[in-house]
Amino acid sequence: MTTGTAQPRTPATDVLTFGETMLSLQSDGPLAQGAPARTTIAGAESNVAVGLARLGHRVTWAGRLGADEPARLVLRTLRGEGVDVRHVTTDPEAPTGAMIRERLAGDVARVHYWRAGSAASRQRPEDLDAALAAGARLLHVTGITCALGPGPGAAVTTAVEYARAHGWTVVLDVNHRARLWNEETAAAALRPLRGNIDVLIASDDELGLMARERGGEAAQVADLLDGGVRDVVVKRGGDGADLYSADGGHVHQPAHRVPVADTVGAGDAFCAGYLSGILDALAPADRLRRACATGAIAVSTRGDWEGLPHRDELGILDVSPGSALR
Repeated sequence: MTTGTAQPRTPATDVLTFGETMLSLQSDGPLAQGAPARTTIAGAESNVAVGLARLGHRVTWAGRLGADEPARLVLRTLRGEGVDVRHVTTDPEAPTGAMIRERLAGDVARVHYWRAGSAASRQRPEDLDAALAAGARLLHVTGITCALGPGPGAAVTTAVEYARAHGWTVVLDVNHRARLWNEETAAAALRPLRGNIDVLIASDDELGLMARERGGEAAQVADLLDGGVRDVVVKRGGDGADLYSADGGHVHQPAHRVPVADTVGAGDAFCAGYLSGILDALAPADRLRRACATGAIAVSTRGDWEGLPHRDELGILDVSPGSALR
Protein backbone atom coordinates (compact mmCIF):
# COMPACT_ATOMS: atom_id res chain seq x y z
CA MET A 1 0.00 0.00 0.00
CA THR A 2 1.26 3.49 -0.81
CA THR A 3 0.79 6.46 1.47
CA GLY A 4 -0.96 8.24 -1.39
CA THR A 5 -4.00 5.93 -1.22
CA ALA A 6 -7.20 7.95 -0.82
CA GLN A 7 -8.55 8.07 2.72
CA PRO A 8 -12.31 7.50 3.27
CA ARG A 9 -14.29 10.59 4.27
CA THR A 10 -15.51 8.94 7.46
CA PRO A 11 -12.99 6.62 9.14
CA ALA A 12 -14.35 3.16 9.83
CA THR A 13 -13.06 3.19 13.40
CA ASP A 14 -11.77 5.52 16.07
CA VAL A 15 -8.68 3.43 16.83
CA LEU A 16 -6.75 0.86 14.84
CA THR A 17 -4.33 -1.41 16.67
CA PHE A 18 -2.67 -4.74 16.00
CA GLY A 19 -0.14 -7.08 17.57
CA GLU A 20 0.01 -10.50 19.15
CA THR A 21 -2.86 -11.81 21.25
CA MET A 22 -2.20 -15.19 22.82
CA LEU A 23 -3.86 -18.06 24.56
CA SER A 24 -3.15 -17.34 28.23
CA LEU A 25 -3.11 -19.85 31.06
CA GLN A 26 -3.05 -18.12 34.44
CA SER A 27 -2.20 -20.21 37.46
CA ASP A 28 -2.73 -19.40 41.12
CA GLY A 29 0.58 -20.94 42.14
CA PRO A 30 3.87 -22.36 40.84
CA LEU A 31 3.55 -24.18 37.54
CA ALA A 32 5.98 -26.92 38.62
CA GLN A 33 3.62 -27.84 41.47
CA GLY A 34 0.70 -28.42 39.10
CA ALA A 35 -1.29 -25.39 40.22
CA PRO A 36 -4.70 -25.11 38.51
CA ALA A 37 -4.90 -22.54 35.71
CA ARG A 38 -7.61 -20.38 34.17
CA THR A 39 -7.85 -20.19 30.38
CA THR A 40 -8.19 -16.74 28.84
CA ILE A 41 -6.45 -14.49 26.30
CA ALA A 42 -3.78 -11.82 26.68
CA GLY A 43 -2.02 -9.25 24.54
CA ALA A 44 -1.10 -5.63 25.15
CA GLU A 45 -2.82 -4.26 22.05
CA SER A 46 -6.01 -6.26 22.49
CA ASN A 47 -6.08 -5.26 26.17
CA VAL A 48 -6.09 -1.64 25.04
CA ALA A 49 -8.73 -2.43 22.43
CA VAL A 50 -11.04 -3.93 25.06
CA GLY A 51 -10.46 -0.95 27.33
CA LEU A 52 -11.39 1.49 24.59
CA ALA A 53 -14.46 -0.50 23.56
CA ARG A 54 -15.71 -0.55 27.15
CA LEU A 55 -15.29 3.22 27.24
CA GLY A 56 -17.59 3.54 24.23
CA HIS A 57 -15.11 3.99 21.38
CA ARG A 58 -15.01 2.20 18.04
CA VAL A 59 -11.84 0.13 17.94
CA THR A 60 -10.39 -2.35 15.46
CA TRP A 61 -7.81 -5.02 16.26
CA ALA A 62 -6.10 -6.33 13.11
CA GLY A 63 -3.74 -8.99 14.42
CA ARG A 64 -2.73 -12.30 12.83
CA LEU A 65 -3.82 -15.64 14.29
CA GLY A 66 -3.38 -19.32 13.55
CA ALA A 67 -6.12 -21.52 12.17
CA ASP A 68 -6.71 -23.17 15.54
CA GLU A 69 -8.86 -23.30 18.66
CA PRO A 70 -6.93 -20.59 20.55
CA ALA A 71 -7.68 -18.27 17.63
CA ARG A 72 -11.39 -19.01 17.99
CA LEU A 73 -11.17 -18.11 21.67
CA VAL A 74 -9.40 -14.84 20.85
CA LEU A 75 -11.97 -13.86 18.24
CA ARG A 76 -14.95 -14.86 20.38
CA THR A 77 -13.62 -12.90 23.35
CA LEU A 78 -12.84 -9.75 21.41
CA ARG A 79 -16.15 -9.82 19.52
CA GLY A 80 -17.93 -10.23 22.84
CA GLU A 81 -16.18 -7.12 24.13
CA GLY A 82 -17.27 -5.06 21.12
CA VAL A 83 -13.91 -5.01 19.32
CA ASP A 84 -14.04 -5.06 15.50
CA VAL A 85 -12.04 -8.05 14.23
CA ARG A 86 -13.05 -8.02 10.57
CA HIS A 87 -9.47 -7.27 9.47
CA VAL A 88 -7.83 -10.09 11.43
CA THR A 89 -5.79 -12.36 9.15
CA THR A 90 -5.24 -16.09 9.50
CA ASP A 91 -2.02 -18.03 8.99
CA PRO A 92 -2.82 -21.72 8.30
CA GLU A 93 0.83 -22.70 8.71
CA ALA A 94 1.61 -21.19 12.13
CA PRO A 95 -0.04 -21.45 15.55
CA THR A 96 -1.57 -18.76 17.70
CA GLY A 97 0.96 -17.79 20.38
CA ALA A 98 0.60 -18.88 23.99
CA MET A 99 1.77 -17.89 27.44
CA ILE A 100 1.54 -19.08 31.02
CA ARG A 101 1.50 -16.63 33.90
CA GLU A 102 2.21 -18.24 37.27
CA ARG A 103 1.69 -16.54 40.58
CA LEU A 104 4.66 -16.91 42.91
CA ALA A 105 5.19 -15.52 46.42
CA GLY A 106 3.03 -12.55 47.32
CA ASP A 107 1.98 -10.61 44.24
CA VAL A 108 5.00 -11.64 42.13
CA ALA A 109 4.14 -13.23 38.77
CA ARG A 110 6.36 -15.01 36.26
CA VAL A 111 5.50 -15.24 32.56
CA HIS A 112 6.52 -17.98 30.12
CA TYR A 113 6.04 -17.35 26.38
CA TRP A 114 5.57 -19.62 23.38
CA ARG A 115 5.78 -16.98 20.65
CA ALA A 116 8.62 -18.08 18.36
CA GLY A 117 7.20 -19.00 14.97
CA SER A 118 3.68 -17.94 15.91
CA ALA A 119 1.21 -16.55 13.41
CA ALA A 120 1.70 -13.04 14.82
CA SER A 121 5.47 -13.29 14.34
CA ARG A 122 4.76 -13.78 10.62
CA GLN A 123 2.58 -10.68 10.20
CA ARG A 124 3.60 -8.54 7.22
CA PRO A 125 2.75 -4.96 6.12
CA GLU A 126 0.35 -6.21 3.44
CA ASP A 127 -1.76 -7.91 6.13
CA LEU A 128 -2.81 -4.40 7.21
CA ASP A 129 -3.79 -3.06 3.78
CA ALA A 130 -7.54 -3.37 4.27
CA ALA A 131 -7.50 -2.05 7.85
CA LEU A 132 -5.42 0.99 6.90
CA ALA A 133 -7.56 1.73 3.85
CA ALA A 134 -10.70 1.68 6.00
CA GLY A 135 -9.32 4.60 8.00
CA ALA A 136 -9.11 5.55 11.67
CA ARG A 137 -8.68 8.60 13.85
CA LEU A 138 -5.84 7.14 15.86
CA LEU A 139 -3.23 4.40 15.43
CA HIS A 140 -1.95 2.60 18.52
CA VAL A 141 1.21 0.51 18.30
CA THR A 142 3.61 -0.96 20.85
CA GLY A 143 7.23 -1.95 20.99
CA ILE A 144 6.16 -5.52 21.67
CA THR A 145 5.07 -6.00 18.05
CA CYS A 146 8.44 -4.76 16.79
CA ALA A 147 10.14 -7.32 19.03
CA LEU A 148 8.39 -10.24 17.33
CA GLY A 149 10.56 -10.15 14.22
CA PRO A 150 11.33 -8.29 10.97
CA GLY A 151 7.85 -8.78 9.50
CA PRO A 152 5.91 -7.36 12.44
CA GLY A 153 8.49 -4.57 12.77
CA ALA A 154 7.97 -3.64 9.12
CA ALA A 155 4.20 -3.73 9.66
CA VAL A 156 4.55 -1.20 12.49
CA THR A 157 6.74 1.08 10.40
CA THR A 158 4.36 0.93 7.43
CA ALA A 159 1.30 1.58 9.58
CA VAL A 160 2.95 4.49 11.39
CA GLU A 161 4.04 6.11 8.13
CA TYR A 162 0.61 5.62 6.57
CA ALA A 163 -1.18 7.03 9.61
CA ARG A 164 1.08 10.08 9.78
CA ALA A 165 0.65 10.74 6.04
CA HIS A 166 -3.14 10.63 6.41
CA GLY A 167 -3.44 12.85 9.46
CA TRP A 168 -4.17 10.25 12.13
CA THR A 169 -2.88 10.64 15.67
CA VAL A 170 -0.06 8.12 16.16
CA VAL A 171 0.54 6.68 19.63
CA LEU A 172 3.47 4.44 20.58
CA ASP A 173 3.50 2.64 23.92
CA VAL A 174 7.12 1.47 24.36
CA ASN A 175 6.11 -1.56 26.46
CA HIS A 176 9.60 -3.05 26.63
CA ARG A 177 9.72 -6.82 27.21
CA ALA A 178 13.17 -7.92 28.31
CA ARG A 179 12.34 -11.56 27.56
CA LEU A 180 11.76 -10.68 23.90
CA TRP A 181 14.77 -8.45 23.19
CA ASN A 182 17.50 -6.48 24.92
CA GLU A 183 17.56 -2.70 25.31
CA GLU A 184 20.16 -2.11 22.60
CA THR A 185 18.16 -4.01 19.98
CA ALA A 186 14.92 -2.36 21.08
CA ALA A 187 16.41 1.14 20.84
CA ALA A 188 17.77 0.47 17.34
CA ALA A 189 14.33 -0.63 16.15
CA LEU A 190 12.18 1.97 17.91
CA ARG A 191 14.12 5.21 17.58
CA PRO A 192 13.59 5.48 13.79
CA LEU A 193 9.85 5.83 14.53
CA ARG A 194 10.36 9.04 16.52
CA GLY A 195 9.67 11.45 13.68
CA ASN A 196 6.20 9.98 13.06
CA ILE A 197 5.01 9.65 16.66
CA ASP A 198 2.54 12.15 18.14
CA VAL A 199 2.17 10.62 21.59
CA LEU A 200 4.81 8.51 23.34
CA ILE A 201 3.81 6.49 26.40
CA ALA A 202 6.61 4.97 28.45
CA SER A 203 7.53 4.07 31.99
CA ASP A 204 10.32 6.17 33.43
CA ASP A 205 12.89 3.44 32.76
CA GLU A 206 11.85 3.12 29.08
CA LEU A 207 12.50 6.71 27.98
CA GLY A 208 16.11 5.93 27.22
CA LEU A 209 15.04 3.45 24.54
CA MET A 210 13.54 6.30 22.50
CA ALA A 211 15.66 9.32 23.47
CA ARG A 212 19.06 9.91 21.88
CA GLU A 213 20.06 12.07 24.83
CA ARG A 214 21.76 9.94 27.48
CA GLY A 215 21.24 12.36 30.36
CA GLY A 216 18.52 12.28 33.01
CA GLU A 217 14.78 12.22 32.48
CA ALA A 218 14.43 15.96 31.86
CA ALA A 219 17.02 15.84 29.09
CA GLN A 220 15.44 12.74 27.55
CA VAL A 221 11.97 14.29 27.53
CA ALA A 222 13.32 17.49 25.97
CA ASP A 223 15.09 15.44 23.29
CA LEU A 224 11.87 13.61 22.42
CA LEU A 225 9.81 16.80 22.27
CA ASP A 226 12.46 18.50 20.14
CA GLY A 227 12.38 15.45 17.86
CA GLY A 228 8.71 15.97 17.01
CA VAL A 229 6.79 14.08 19.69
CA ARG A 230 3.81 16.19 20.78
CA ASP A 231 3.16 14.56 24.16
CA VAL A 232 5.44 12.42 26.31
CA VAL A 233 3.51 10.49 28.94
CA VAL A 234 5.60 8.94 31.72
CA LYS A 235 4.05 6.15 33.79
CA ARG A 236 5.32 5.86 37.37
CA GLY A 237 3.19 3.04 38.81
CA GLY A 238 2.25 3.81 42.38
CA ASP A 239 3.67 7.32 42.02
CA GLY A 240 1.19 8.33 39.32
CA ALA A 241 2.13 9.76 35.95
CA ASP A 242 3.45 12.88 34.24
CA LEU A 243 2.55 14.48 30.92
CA TYR A 244 5.05 16.72 29.13
CA SER A 245 3.85 18.62 26.05
CA ALA A 246 5.65 20.31 23.20
CA ASP A 247 4.04 23.63 24.14
CA GLY A 248 5.90 23.54 27.46
CA GLY A 249 3.03 22.19 29.51
CA HIS A 250 3.58 19.75 32.37
CA VAL A 251 0.94 17.91 34.39
CA HIS A 252 1.44 15.44 37.25
CA GLN A 253 -1.33 13.10 38.35
CA PRO A 254 -0.91 11.17 41.63
CA ALA A 255 -1.93 7.51 41.63
CA HIS A 256 -5.18 6.45 43.24
CA ARG A 257 -4.71 4.38 46.38
CA VAL A 258 -6.61 1.12 45.85
CA PRO A 259 -6.25 -2.48 47.05
CA VAL A 260 -4.08 -4.15 44.40
CA ALA A 261 -5.10 -7.61 43.21
CA ASP A 262 -3.03 -7.86 40.02
CA THR A 263 -0.68 -5.33 38.41
CA VAL A 264 -0.37 -7.14 35.06
CA GLY A 265 -2.22 -5.12 32.44
CA ALA A 266 -2.09 -1.88 34.45
CA GLY A 267 -0.08 -0.12 31.75
CA ASP A 268 -2.52 -1.20 29.04
CA ALA A 269 -5.44 0.06 31.12
CA PHE A 270 -3.63 3.37 31.60
CA CYS A 271 -3.01 3.58 27.86
CA ALA A 272 -6.68 2.90 27.06
CA GLY A 273 -7.73 5.68 29.43
CA TYR A 274 -5.29 8.15 27.91
CA LEU A 275 -6.34 7.33 24.34
CA SER A 276 -9.97 7.69 25.38
CA GLY A 277 -9.16 11.16 26.68
CA ILE A 278 -7.59 12.09 23.33
CA LEU A 279 -10.66 10.84 21.44
CA ASP A 280 -12.96 12.79 23.77
CA ALA A 281 -10.81 15.93 23.29
CA LEU A 282 -10.18 16.25 27.03
CA ALA A 283 -7.74 18.79 28.43
CA PRO A 284 -4.26 17.38 29.23
CA ALA A 285 -4.90 17.13 32.97
CA ASP A 286 -8.21 15.35 32.38
CA ARG A 287 -6.62 12.89 29.94
CA LEU A 288 -4.02 11.98 32.53
CA ARG A 289 -6.63 11.77 35.28
CA ARG A 290 -8.71 9.32 33.21
CA ALA A 291 -5.62 7.24 32.44
CA CYS A 292 -4.68 6.92 36.10
CA ALA A 293 -8.26 6.07 37.00
CA THR A 294 -8.55 3.26 34.45
CA GLY A 295 -5.22 1.87 35.59
CA ALA A 296 -6.25 1.93 39.25
CA ILE A 297 -9.60 0.26 38.58
CA ALA A 298 -7.96 -2.45 36.48
CA VAL A 299 -5.41 -3.46 39.13
CA SER A 300 -8.20 -4.00 41.63
CA THR A 301 -9.22 -7.14 39.72
CA ARG A 302 -7.19 -10.19 38.67
CA GLY A 303 -6.56 -10.66 34.99
CA ASP A 304 -4.90 -8.76 32.15
CA TRP A 305 -8.09 -7.01 30.97
CA GLU A 306 -11.04 -8.34 32.94
CA GLY A 307 -11.12 -5.41 35.38
CA LEU A 308 -11.13 -2.66 32.75
CA PRO A 309 -13.93 -0.18 33.50
CA HIS A 310 -16.93 0.71 31.38
CA ARG A 311 -17.61 4.41 30.85
CA ASP A 312 -20.29 4.55 33.53
CA GLU A 313 -17.77 3.12 36.02
CA LEU A 314 -15.10 5.78 35.61
CA GLY A 315 -16.30 7.62 38.71
CA ILE A 316 -16.26 4.56 40.95
CA LEU A 317 -13.07 5.70 42.69
CA ASP A 318 -14.94 8.76 43.97
CA VAL A 319 -17.32 6.56 45.94
CA SER A 320 -16.57 6.03 49.63
CA PRO A 321 -14.75 2.74 50.35
CA GLY A 322 -17.12 -0.07 51.27
CA SER A 323 -20.12 1.59 49.62
CA ALA A 324 -22.79 -0.48 47.86
CA LEU A 325 -24.05 1.00 44.60
CA ARG A 326 -27.80 0.32 44.54
